[in-house]
Amino acid sequence: MSTTTTNLKRFALGLCALVLLTSHDMFLKLDGFFLEPGTPAEIELFNGTFEKSENVITRDRMLDVSLVGNGNRIAVDTADWYEKDSVTILRFTSGDPGTWVAGVSTAARNIEMAAEDFNNYLEHDGVLDMIQQRTENGTLGQDAVESYSKHVKTIFQVGDSLTEDWKTELGYPIEFVPLENPYEIHKGHQLPVKLLFQGKPLANQLVYVGKKEEAMAHGDAASGEHTHDDGTTHSHDEPAEHTHDDGTTHSHGGEEHSHNEPAEHTHDDGTTHSHDDEEAHTHTEGVQQLRTNDQGELTVEIDASGVWYLRTIHLVTVEEEGLTHESNWATLTFAIGEGHDHAAEAHEHGEDTHSHEDEGLPSWIFWLGSIVLVLILFFVFNRKK
Repeated sequence: MSTTTTNLKRFALGLCALVLLTSHDMFLKLDGFFLEPGTPAEIELFNGTFEKSENVITRDRMLDVSLVGNGNRIAVDTADWYEKDSVTILRFTSGDPGTWVAGVSTAARNIEMAAEDFNNYLEHDGVLDMIQQRTENGTLGQDAVESYSKHVKTIFQVGDSLTEDWKTELGYPIEFVPLENPYEIHKGHQLPVKLLFQGKPLANQLVYVGKKEEAMAHGDAASGEHTHDDGTTHSHDEPAEHTHDDGTTHSHGGEEHSHNEPAEHTHDDGTTHSHDDEEAHTHTEGVQQLRTNDQGELTVEIDASGVWYLRTIHLVTVEEEGLTHESNWATLTFAIGEGHDHAAEAHEHGEDTHSHEDEGLPSWIFWLGSIVLVLILFFVFNRKK
C-alpha cells in the first residue's frame, strides 16, 4: 500500500472518529413535560445535539432503562422502544400523579483517534481541563484510545402532585441530581444541582447549561393548584399555550455517528457507515459554563421558562492495556413552567399583563368612603324629619 493511500485512509478514519464523538451528546426529551395521569406518552432518546438526533441507539447498548415514580423504580421492557427517523422512542403509559424520573445508561465502547483529532474533539465539546492537562504535560501530540459511555436522565411532571422522586439517585457511573424539585420553581428562581461520580460528589467539574425558551403549556402541575407530599396545596399561575418544533431527520441502524455525504468508517461491531465534514462549531456556543464546587454542587439561574438541560463529560487518563482515556457523559433535562416572576413588579397571566403598583385605589378606601356616605345620608334625612 502506497504512503499516499495510507495517509488518506488515516485521515478518513480520523475524520470519522472526530465526527463520531463530537455532536453526540445524548438527551432524553418529551414533546410535553407535563402529562396527565394514565395516558399514553413517549420519551425520545436523542443522540447528537439537544436540537437534533443523528442516529438511533441499539437496545444491546442499553444497560439500564428505568422509570421512577411514587417511590417505585420500574424496569423498562426493550420491546417498548421503537425508532422513527434518527430518534429512539420509548412508549409508556403515564402513572399516578407525581414528579417522575426516567433514565438510560449505556455500555462502554472504545474509539481510537489521532492526536490532532482527539484535541479537536476536546475543544469542540468543551473538555477544557483535558486540553490544559495535555498542554502542561506536553502530550498534545499523543494519539488516544478512549472508552466512553453515556448516562442520561429526564424529570417530568404527571398530574398535580409534586412528589419526592426527583431526588432519586439511579446509581449510574455519573449523574445529575437536583436538590430542589424543578416543577416547584419558575423564572427568577435558582435550581441547585449535585453531580455524582461513582456515587460521590464530583468537585471542580465543568458543566454546560442550555435551554430552549418557550412558554410551557401544562395542567395544574406547576402553575395552577397543586399538592405536595405533605398535603399542602397552593398555586402559581395560569398555563400559557406553546408550540413544539417539528424538524425531520433520517436514520439508519448504526450507533453514534453523523452522516450526509460519504466518508466511510467502521465501528467496534464491524458495521460501516459514512458521513461528511461538519461545519466548524463547538457545543459550548450559546450555553452557560459552570463548575461544581467542593461539594459537587452548582446553581443554575433560571431566567426563562422552557426546556433546560445540563451536560458534562468526565474524561480522565487511565493506565489500562489498550486504553489511554476513559469518559463518562451525563445529561439531565427538565422543564420550567410559566409562573410569577417574583423579582419583578409586573407579571403576566396569559394575555393579561398588569402591575401591582397601578391597580387603582385600595379596596379599603372604597369601603370606608361608602360607610361615610351612608352616615351622611342618614343625618341628612333625620334633619329633614
